[in-house]
Amino acid sequence: MTKKLDYLIKLVYDKTYKGYVADVVNLYGCMSQGKTKEEALKNSEKAIKAYMKALTKSEKGIEFTRKTINTSVPFMHA
Repeated sequence: MTKKLDYLIKLVYDKTYKGYVADVVNLYGCMSQGKTKEEALKNSEKAIKAYMKALTKSEKGIEFTRKTINTSVPFMHA
């Protein structure tokens, strides 16, 4: 059975690369890139799959759970 999980992906344009960097915020160190937003997002899907595969391979018996926490975020003035 395959479960669907939501990930927060931060897209940032990199002038040097001349493309987008996709940082999967809730998977520490999981990143990818692409020349367009669409390509960066597609590549981030591959990176997520590889990240999960490597993680489950390295630690037998690991389990993933999804937890939502409601918390207030302080308003920051610019």
